[in-house]
Amino acid sequence: MAFFVSFSLVFVLQTAQPARSQAAPNEIRGVWLTNVDSDVLFSRVRLERAIENLTTLNFNTLYPVVWNWGYTLYPSPVAERNFGVAVDPRIPELALRDTIADTIQLGHQHNMAVIPWFEFGFMTTAESEIAAAHPDWITQRKDGSKIWQETIYQRLWLNPFKPEVQQFILDLVLEIVNNYDVDGIQFDDHFGLPSDFGYDDYTIQLYKQEHNGQAPPDRADNAEWVRWRANKITAFMGRIHQAVKAQKSNAIVSLSPNHYSFAYNHSLQDWKLWNQRGYIDELVVQIYRDGMDSFRAEMARPELQEARQRIPVAIGILTGLKDKPVGIQQVWEQAQAARAEGFPGISFFFYETLWNLSQEAETDRQAVFRSLFTSPVLRPNW
Repeated sequence: MAFFVSFSLVFVLQTAQPARSQAAPNEIRGVWLTNVDSDVLFSRVRLERAIENLTTLNFNTLYPVVWNWGYTLYPSPVAERNFGVAVDPRIPELALRDTIADTIQLGHQHNMAVIPWFEFGFMTTAESEIAAAHPDWITQRKDGSKIWQETIYQRLWLNPFKPEVQQFILDLVLEIVNNYDVDGIQFDDHFGLPSDFGYDDYTIQLYKQEHNGQAPPDRADNAEWVRWRANKITAFMGRIHQAVKAQKSNAIVSLSPNHYSFAYNHSLQDWKLWNQRGYIDELVVQIYRDGMDSFRAEMARPELQEARQRIPVAIGILTGLKDKPVGIQQVWEQAQAARAEGFPGISFFFYETLWNLSQEAETDRQAVFRSLFTSPVLRPNW
């Protein structure tokens, strides 16, 4: 096995070298910084070391998490006002410093874009303070159940159709945009709602008001019912984009969704329409596939080809999870495939599995990233 791994890495390094005479095009070279299975954000020393390493390897974009597990990862007056907790209390280090301020300072010091990532979107945890403080903000299925099981974790979903919930999310976003020198903000696949939710009293009454007293269909996958809910989320996305641009016209509104069919039908996330209406400025589509055939098939989807005509479209590549290592050869092959298809960027999920959480040597994995990004480049439309 060791011989095979070494041979594979040698092959990658030998074949990854681009023609030195060709100038590299502008490209998103991103990585997500999260607080799950990673402590990179919990110490300024660790964060500084990480950003220095990423700079050495010619990355240019950081997506640090700022909203996760029902908490902010920075001192938030909006969070404190709404549910009494200003910053994630489970991580004592976060009370000692402003993580996002540090990330911005260090990132900009190294000419990196910093785009805070609202990972949980409308999702929270069953035990969260926000759920306890605002039980009327939680939506449910037709049968009245509210728990959404994600692996071993019990989640709840804030009602994206409720004005108070929308105002809370908008206030969080504007708090970041107005108080920090960010280059933009990012939502992901949780900025939507599982399609079997939306049967809470508020949403039912809202639907009845717009349908002459008729209740929502019993089937959650009813096409008109899916469209109605998706349109409400689309309208809110438009409101967010407008509000962000009003405060900081050059701020990027980024989205990292699943492929369109799944996003729309299962998460009520009509990102194709969002792109058509100009509500997003950057798309980083998660293509977390092991096989190269399925990876290429995802990149070839027509909605992706349409989106890239208007905005930069990058490909999200999985570098591993804590319990699911991904070999560096697969990472390199997928990155090269994305480039071969002309996509102007790559982002890796997540920082810790670039080289720390891996069965392969850190130096070997870093060498492959160095071969991918041989010189610094600007982001598209910088």
